Amino acid sequence: MSGKSIMRSSSESKIGKTDWPRVSKQTDRQIEEAIRADPDAAPLLNDDWFKKAQIVRPQKKVPVSIRLDKDIVEWFKAQQKPYQTLINAVLRTYMEARK
Repeated sequence: MSGKSIMRSSSESKIGKTDWPRVSKQTDRQIEEAIRADPDAAPLLNDDWFKKAQIVRPQKKVPVSIRLDKDIVEWFKAQQKPYQTLINAVLRTYMEARK
């Protein structure tokens, strides 16, 4: 590929952009109909859902000291912040798979 930058037309740069003026003109009914018609959309949340909803608090973490290879720690740090949360999730997945 040459060193030239790729120029996009104004219509191409708008692909994937939300048309907020159009969205803001929609009624609640139109929005609900669009949600029902979309097989990938989450279900509508109504009063019954909120009555049954429960607050789930995360477990308290236990501080530990562990020695890991430098490249492992660097890789986790590059993936997500806080990286300790990602390490915890990986270990939990491993643990759950072996129960």
